[in-house]
Amino acid sequence: MLKIHRVADNEWKLSGRFDASQTEKASAELSQLQESATLDLEELDYISSMGLSVLVNIYKRLNEKGHALRLSNPNSHVRDVFRYTRLDQVFQIIE
Repeated sequence: MLKIHRVADNEWKLSGRFDASQTEKASAELSQLQESATLDLEELDYISSMGLSVLVNIYKRLNEKGHALRLSNPNSHVRDVFRYTRLDQVFQIIE
């Protein structure tokens, strides 16, 4: 199960598993992002292709408005997923 909570004005923390069953919830909650934001992935255990799709769509929407979506603290598994899909070249990933 995916948990999303706001840490600060433009910082959100994701924890748990971000898979296909969680895309509606994540899309609804993260649609609130209207300006540059950081998603802390330190407690995210897993992300599927559907989870990646949600993040890419949010990235595109923010980028069109001149804003950024940064990802921070991914564990090695999540970091590998971004590397294998080459999305590490799209997102700014902060270690």
